[in-house]
Amino acid sequence: MNRKLLWGMIVVLLVTNIVTLMFWNRVGTSVPLDHSDRQINQKDPVASAGDESVSFEEWMLSLRENFGKEQLKNMINHQVVQQLAKENNVTIDDKIIAREIARLTTMQDVMTAEETKRKEEKWREDILYRFRLEALLTADTNIPEEKVRTYYEEYGDQYDFHASTQISHIVVPDMETANQVITDLENGASFSLLAQEYSIDEETNRNGGYLGFLVHTSQFWPDGYLDKVADMEERTYSEPFRTDAGVAIVYLHRELPSITFNYEEIKPYVERELAMDQLDQSLSAESLWDETNVEWIYETGNTFD
Repeated sequence: MNRKLLWGMIVVLLVTNIVTLMFWNRVGTSVPLDHSDRQINQKDPVASAGDESVSFEEWMLSLRENFGKEQLKNMINHQVVQQLAKENNVTIDDKIIAREIARLTTMQDVMTAEETKRKEEKWREDILYRFRLEALLTADTNIPEEKVRTYYEEYGDQYDFHASTQISHIVVPDMETANQVITDLENGASFSLLAQEYSIDEETNRNGGYLGFLVHTSQFWPDGYLDKVADMEERTYSEPFRTDAGVAIVYLHRELPSITFNYEEIKPYVERELAMDQLDQSLSAESLWDETNVEWIYETGNTFD
């Protein structure tokens, strides 16, 4: 092999190694920003204002100083509860979780499918934590059967979730205008913006025609709306139809079915609720730390080297 070819191969290998090292060094400094796919580089500023910038290290130090202890405590609490719940065979009925998610959903404004999925995943974690913790804290507390049944007979309905539907609408004076709205929707226009532009319903047009979540037994349903949405799919709009107020187009955002419980299904949760009242203590997992030998960095002398 001649010297020119040999030196050429050496140069190629050297350049390749340098590029590889630079790539891995940069990849190694990238961290996720949140639970999405967004990444940030620890070597780059996280913010700037004029000539000043905030480094990743400064940001992290501020977070640790201001929120680090409480956030770490919260993470420990979740791990303790998850571990003890598994050891003690604590299970939470899927219907309970579904009911709690439904209740939380009715407190939200309009959400996209992606927002809904992300929120529901977080809600599920929080719901499981809360009900598992309640079960662990009340495990040794006995509530008489008679007291549980009496409470259920008086307040049992509060444990059910009643079917609810989230809708918006556009009300216009005539079918010609309604058809124009449909054309705009088919061309990709926003239902909310069209409601602001066209709707003659003064109570909702400024809010994009939003009527919120309506329980199916509610007296506030406009005439004909509940029947109209019964055959619709979520995140779709209806054909125009005549009402006492004009010609309406309804948008169905979400539809949440009823979730009901009989006495045997809800009994354990009523018992735990009454037990928590009897214990008169906060819903905190810190009293369970000794059962899992928790150690953390804020204890004197703990460095975990």
